[in-house]
Amino acid sequence: MDIDLVVVCGRIAASPEQRTFDSGSKMMRLLVTVRSEEPVRRIDVIPVTVWDPAEDLWDRPPTVGDRVWISGAVQRRFWDDASGRRSRLEVVA
Repeated sequence: MDIDLVVVCGRIAASPEQRTFDSGSKMMRLLVTVRSEEPVRRIDVIPVTVWDPAEDLWDRPPTVGDRVWISGAVQRRFWDDASGRRSRLEVVA
């Protein structure tokens, strides 16, 4: 059995992006910073996408610096642009 489960605890790095589509679906994109000390000190910025978030989250999105806990799955998105085929990893919460 395979498991794709991610749990992230970090801080909001930028104002959330919110979109409502013609279909009525809503999407919120967050950038979450996670600090680690081991094996070396570093800060990672993790893109997170939330589809159809709860109304309280939609109406009062987190602000820069807020600590958040997020659970979801890793997903790789692909697209084409002028420089060719591109991809990125993100957490879908």
